[in-house]
Amino acid sequence: MLKKYLFILSVFPVLAVAQAPAGYYSGTESLTGYALKTKLHDIISTKVYTYHYDDLKTTVNQTDLDKYYENDGTILDIYSEIPSGPDAYNYTSANLIGSANAEGLGWNREHMMPQSSFNSAYPMYSDLFFVVPTDARVNQLRSNYPYGKAGSTVYYNFTNGSKQALNGTPNATYTGRVFEPIDEFKGDVARTLLYFAVRYEGKLGAFNFSTNADPTKDQNPLDGSEEKAYENWYIAMLLNWHQQDPVSQREIDRNNAVYNLQKNRNPFIDHPEWIASIWNQTPDSVAPAAPSSLLLARNSAYFVNLTWQPNLESDVVGYRIYQDNVLVATSKTNSISIDHLTPDTNYNFTVKAYDNAYLESPQSNTLNVTTLTTDVFAKDLQIIKYLEGSGNNKALEIANRTGHKVNLNGYKLYIQYKGTTYYFGEPFELEGEIENNQSFVAINPNANFSCFNVPNAKFVSAAPALTFTGNNYVDLSYKTGTVDAIGTKGIDNTNANKSLYRNANVTNPTSTFDIAEWTTYSSDYCLNLGNLAVTDIANQSTDFNIYPNPVTDVININGEVSKVKSAKIYDLSGKLIKDIPNPFVNQKSINVSSLLPNTYILNIDGKSVKFIKR
Repeated sequence: MLKKYLFILSVFPVLAVAQAPAGYYSGTESLTGYALKTKLHDIISTKVYTYHYDDLKTTVNQTDLDKYYENDGTILDIYSEIPSGPDAYNYTSANLIGSANAEGLGWNREHMMPQSSFNSAYPMYSDLFFVVPTDARVNQLRSNYPYGKAGSTVYYNFTNGSKQALNGTPNATYTGRVFEPIDEFKGDVARTLLYFAVRYEGKLGAFNFSTNADPTKDQNPLDGSEEKAYENWYIAMLLNWHQQDPVSQREIDRNNAVYNLQKNRNPFIDHPEWIASIWNQTPDSVAPAAPSSLLLARNSAYFVNLTWQPNLESDVVGYRIYQDNVLVATSKTNSISIDHLTPDTNYNFTVKAYDNAYLESPQSNTLNVTTLTTDVFAKDLQIIKYLEGSGNNKALEIANRTGHKVNLNGYKLYIQYKGTTYYFGEPFELEGEIENNQSFVAINPNANFSCFNVPNAKFVSAAPALTFTGNNYVDLSYKTGTVDAIGTKGIDNTNANKSLYRNANVTNPTSTFDIAEWTTYSSDYCLNLGNLAVTDIANQSTDFNIYPNPVTDVININGEVSKVKSAKIYDLSGKLIKDIPNPFVNQKSINVSSLLPNTYILNIDGKSVKFIKR
């Protein structure tokens, strides 16, 4: 028996939160069913911090200590915890091992949803809600098997009563092996897997949900849908476990601890009643009517915008868009942008509605479109800033100048390492949307730039792609193809301690890195990070100017600035000198008398102009 009491001080901040912050679930009040699930997804997938898999070696000291059973500060392992008495063994974070041939030798990190489901990609790979510490031997024998009720054939009985056995879950189509946790933690498992279904809505259909064409052998219970998420037998089991084992104090405390680190919550611990509201629906057996009036709203060389009349049936969940009879996208609304098209090419589009029973309508009218030969827009997203600075100062800014809103699902950030050969680390998958003429920042959570606050980034991640050293090749990919690249594959690159800013005349991404497309600045330079400069924005011009310039005491502003939220002044190194919130409420001027004589940059809501202070 291992009874070690080594406590490691965590490097992460500690914040006690009793419940979800006020307004966290704003917008859910009148929603039920899959509309509620989608809204919850939007809430819990925004501004999430993603840690490196190695960080989870120590975050267990904040999320998974036993304060409930033995109350001894060792790791609480739901695969080996014995609620009614002393555990057979205990671990601290120091007892991490890779593998074991018996119970009680050490712990490792268990993906409650197997990582093979999502090919070990971030942010799933290190999501603190479903990556938990468990005994290494039990973890190995759980393997990739789904959770389920053990049948009459039991292969392994573990020390706390957990089992690996043939599936005995009622109405299951899958007849292979399952892992059954003890009753004390079945609700914990259910609420975690339902969190997974909400958190990664929009990606679920791209996961490995069908590993075997024979349903009796398909051990992954995902069904390929974005809303329901799991096969019927699995949903029924999870709802049953949720009802049998209500939310515990351990789950409440863990939800708060993960929120402190990861900045999102498991909504089914805060609101257990939402599970029934989402998944206990009674669908009808009537398919929706065909969508009508499919029209071309905008044509371009690389994309088309489509619109159609919305269906009137109240149970319609969304629409499936077909390009030349191949499903290419889904939409919750009656419009969509279809991108990654080829210029001067003919396409046929149709749309079908589907309801909460996944009954599909007949197809809409067929819309025939020939894309334009050329246009003024970028053909895809583009990396416009690459910051490789001191310590963990690593950031990328990516711009959308494509002429349309872009769905980020399918985009990934990759990094290449050098071992005995060159190899790629686990990718970081992007998510959400980015509007046209907007940009976003992906930044390391431990960055400390003088002119950018980490929480303002769209993606805060310590995934491998945000740990580059300057020697690495880093790229932005879409599905299986490189969109834009920093550095060259298969060599030691020379981008260390540099801030690279894409030149304004380079309007398209390229899969082959060319340093001539970039302006090089010193390490940690980050001027305008997160703001497209005026010269970066397609088809827009500056809507303000300043006078006098040079200036002695007061800069006057010409233009419509009454709704400006922020004015910032930087020096030429990128250091933030002055930050003025809501600067033009009562005047259209800025007092700069306190500045030393020098050249500065005034940034007003992302638009910049240089000025000289006398």
